[in-house]
Amino acid sequence: MTSNARLLDRGWTFKQFGGRQGAGNDKWSKASAFPTSVHVELLNLKVIPDPFVGLHEWDVQWIGEADWAFKSSFEASEREFSVPNVDIVFEGLDTFSIVSLNGKNILETNNQFVTYRVPVKEHLNAGANELVITLPSTFLKGKDLEKTDAQYHCWNGDPSRLHVRKAQYNYGWDWGPVLLTVGPWRPVSLHAYHTRISDLRISTQVDESLETDLTVRIVLSPSETSGSAEVLLKDPAGLVVASQTNVVVNGGFARAVFHFKRGDVQLWYPVGYGEQPLYDVQVRVIDDQGQELDTKVQRIGFRRVRLVEDKLIDQPGLTWLFEINNIRIFCGGSNWIPADSFVTTITPQRYRAWLQLLKDGNQNMVRVWGGGIYENDVFYDICDELGILVWQDFMFGCGQYPAYDAFVANVKLEAEQNVQRLRHHPSIVILAGNNEDYQVAESFKLDLDYDDEESDFRKTNFPARYIYERLLPAIVKEHSDIHYHRGSPYSGHGKVTTDQTYGDLHQWNVWHGSQEPWHNWDVLAGRFVSEFGMEAYPNIRTVDYWTGGDVSERYPQSRTAVNHNKATGFERRLELYLMENFKHAFDMESYVYYTQIMQAETLAAAYRLWRRNWAGPGREYTAGALVWQINDCWPVTSWSIVDYFLRPKPAYFAIARELRPYTVGMTRKDYKKYANERTSAHFTITSQLEIWGTNGTLAKKHATLQVTSFDLERPEWSNRWEMGVTLAPNASTELWKGHVPGQPARTRESEVPKIVIVSARLLDEDGAILGRYSNWPEPFKYIHFPDVKDLGFEITSVGDGESIVLSAQRPIKGIVLEVEGEEVRWDDQAIDLVPGDPQTVKAIGLKGRPVKARFLGDGTA
Repeated sequence: MTSNARLLDRGWTFKQFGGRQGAGNDKWSKASAFPTSVHVELLNLKVIPDPFVGLHEWDVQWIGEADWAFKSSFEASEREFSVPNVDIVFEGLDTFSIVSLNGKNILETNNQFVTYRVPVKEHLNAGANELVITLPSTFLKGKDLEKTDAQYHCWNGDPSRLHVRKAQYNYGWDWGPVLLTVGPWRPVSLHAYHTRISDLRISTQVDESLETDLTVRIVLSPSETSGSAEVLLKDPAGLVVASQTNVVVNGGFARAVFHFKRGDVQLWYPVGYGEQPLYDVQVRVIDDQGQELDTKVQRIGFRRVRLVEDKLIDQPGLTWLFEINNIRIFCGGSNWIPADSFVTTITPQRYRAWLQLLKDGNQNMVRVWGGGIYENDVFYDICDELGILVWQDFMFGCGQYPAYDAFVANVKLEAEQNVQRLRHHPSIVILAGNNEDYQVAESFKLDLDYDDEESDFRKTNFPARYIYERLLPAIVKEHSDIHYHRGSPYSGHGKVTTDQTYGDLHQWNVWHGSQEPWHNWDVLAGRFVSEFGMEAYPNIRTVDYWTGGDVSERYPQSRTAVNHNKATGFERRLELYLMENFKHAFDMESYVYYTQIMQAETLAAAYRLWRRNWAGPGREYTAGALVWQINDCWPVTSWSIVDYFLRPKPAYFAIARELRPYTVGMTRKDYKKYANERTSAHFTITSQLEIWGTNGTLAKKHATLQVTSFDLERPEWSNRWEMGVTLAPNASTELWKGHVPGQPARTRESEVPKIVIVSARLLDEDGAILGRYSNWPEPFKYIHFPDVKDLGFEITSVGDGESIVLSAQRPIKGIVLEVEGEEVRWDDQAIDLVPGDPQTVKAIGLKGRPVKARFLGDGTA
């Protein structure tokens, strides 16, 4: 009999054990789905209220402190009994559990991220079998472990989480609720076999000349197996392009090696740089009698990946950049958290919708953050298909983790399994040891000598350094070819994590830290900015979901609204940035709008300024920008650029514009020059403009730079000029520097500068617009906007009613479009409009309906 596995996904029931509050003791209820979790099932049974609405998060806390059980019956067939080995495979149990089969305990678990395989043939019955999974409270188990060992420092959540190998965000984060899930969260299957492929490692090594070595290593269980293996390589069309038959199996091990000259196989590229061809490696194992024992297919891609740290021209430190197939890549992307508090509800279609949004937003990298989960296989499969580079953290987040022997052994198994599971994905280009744990160590002044490369660290008060610097790199090296990075952020070279000249950087001095103006992103740059962000409210429909119809709570300062923002001190921070920059209103619709425009302006500025820093060979001063964060796990006000219901915020579109293949950017700065060194009263203030362009392609680009200036208070005045420019390939190019047109020098602080808007466009040889950007004087709060009736603003429906054209006779800032009723899928938002440059916006689902627009100066504030 060949290897045969089948899911045990039918007939599951569940119940609560003990506890003063709950779902009814000793009553088994039918589970609606499998895999699943207790919260999901109780919601389906209407036993609990929706924790995403109102304050109901706090009405379901008892679930995490109760004990639960899941039970199922299944039949074992004669065919399954006919083979020597029968295992039950638990791909994910959340988190502590005791598993029994027909009344016999067969397994105890303590790690959500580990797959457990249990030989069960001796415990199976011919016919009916009963499988019971009992899950004691993870929260209480964590408390017990903390009491046994020690309480450690952490940011976010109860510190007992540090002892528990469970998704850390379940304990609550500064964007997520406290919802301690429990249950069998990944499939359970019955596997009957004579021999199985227990490990298949496929290693692709692409050298600098782009020749490729493919090594296929096959490990069989039991290890005494002999026979032969057949290895086929199939191209994206399904055609066999290489094969080896009669590969000898000796001691349960076989190995096949292939070599391909340049061009023999297609290389995999990130989106925007080439195609994403995926090949299948098909392995078939047969015994000495020619009987098939097992087969396995793994999808791979061929690519060369390097993380490059080179010296820079004119700046200290080193580059920190990704090179794919000899091409240096500017990584513009997002951080990813679990897309739901209840991850079993995330369908493959929902994963694809999320990742398609990322690609459609011109992003090419996603970072899987270390406080969530090692994502489901489908997540990485889709990234492979779409050409999205993946930065994968190990699951440690914002904590002073322990490193006692049992904990280290648990982590070792977890790391080995997940590296083995993920290593074949061409999209995964880096594995990082943790999220911000070195920053926690710095913050709490733990033992941390960055020059110490020899110690064991387990006897220090930062014991997990052993995990990040000894255990994990050894596992990654042994089981994969992926680059390992000790943490994020991590500078290396003996530098602290806030160093801006080495390694990657979490730049939180906008919002957190020193709360810098977002206009300072240029001086806040790092070699690779792997986190930065700004909060904004979600779509008003999402706000209305969490209010649950209670209109009395539909205002920004309401108890419900505050519960749906988990960031400490968010009221002060939001108002700091709003008050510094905008004249704004406090009704809910307005607060949604102004926070969203603020977020759009903040994040677009970061990408614009940091992409300028990607200035060509030797000048890759900033090589990546990953916004915190693309998604949410529940309806909330957070740093996300797309809310829980996949509704993009305006910032999503503003970022997409800054990550187009060609962009144009500008900065405007005032310079004060004193008449002499002895006066403070006599000076001249001039406004200087700098213009640059970016080219994300690999060929230089000839274009026309067209610059038009407008005076908001003098509609009769404008100034236009243009010049031919050449954009260097894969770099930014400085284009022009001079005085702001129409802005006279000022000799007194009481002289109010003119409201001059400068619009720049890059035009292709055929007149097509490659990129556009309008630079407005800031802060916006000082601007006296024209009356709405004087703007000449028109929204015209065109074609089949699924597109609109925006036009105006005066400049307009920050247009956000909306409709009543059925939602529309827009392809642009946060739009700046100037006379003579109408813009077309696709609006899927509009069906010719009237469109509403919000913008700065629309009369609401």
